[in-house]
Amino acid sequence: MARNLFYRAAKVVQLSMFTRLARSRSLCTQTPAEPLTVRHQNNGIRSITLNNPKKRNALSLSMLDSLRGNILADIDSDDLRVIVISAKGPVFSSGHDLKELTSAQGRDYHTKVFQACSEVMTLIQDIPVPVIAMVNGVATAAGCQLVASCDIAVVTERSTFATPGVNVGLFCSTPAVAIGRAVPKKVAMEMLFTGNPISAQDALLHGLVSKVVPEERLEEETLAIARRVCQASRPVVALGKATFHRQMAQGRDAAYATASRVMVDNLALRDGQEGIRAFIEKRKPVWTNKAEKVHDD
Repeated sequence: MARNLFYRAAKVVQLSMFTRLARSRSLCTQTPAEPLTVRHQNNGIRSITLNNPKKRNALSLSMLDSLRGNILADIDSDDLRVIVISAKGPVFSSGHDLKELTSAQGRDYHTKVFQACSEVMTLIQDIPVPVIAMVNGVATAAGCQLVASCDIAVVTERSTFATPGVNVGLFCSTPAVAIGRAVPKKVAMEMLFTGNPISAQDALLHGLVSKVVPEERLEEETLAIARRVCQASRPVVALGKATFHRQMAQGRDAAYATASRVMVDNLALRDGQEGIRAFIEKRKPVWTNKAEKVHDD
């Protein structure tokens, strides 16, 4: 009797050990979740890749938080000169994750989603370095908004752009903010009312994108622009970008007053004077890339 109890106890212990071992092996072999965005930086160029192709790179709340974090990381570092946003897979971004927008999520959650999206879009325009969209595929709704929010957009011939929210009962009102400031009013309204996609060439014609290139040359052409940006003075570019966006929201006279004042501020920068001296002396400028003033206001 005692011997049988011993064998049973030993068997239970053995089975328990096998179970723990199996669980341990299962945990070890599980593939860790891939990040929603991937960030790399080299020679002043930061590359941020939307990395959720299985969900068409939808701008879920988690994706927006990840994108915002990768944009803001060391944003004031002198080593950062330009950001390039691209995507993995055939869809640049399909826009918001509609599963997050059902009634089950509730109004507070919906508000949080659109606040996060608006923050990312305005952040792109408010940071001191240019942001380039590198697009090879479909960009719809908030994905199209992301392209429109970037300072420059280089796209392939196969890329298309649309705001199809009206067809699923959710008008693309927030994408309209960025798109309506990038293309003529009537073009924006047709996109918003019909949801029909426009081609890369039409997007170029109407000002939604900067350049259309063959697919095999997309990275080359984008990096050529990024490297050219890196050759300029960081504080001069930062001042210029901030001023451009500010004056675009103003009337003509106020815009000229703003721009004129900033031109004088630019001349007070050490790099501003270095550029002028280099031009006069017929040599390449040597930038400090610091927002230092050479003379007082």
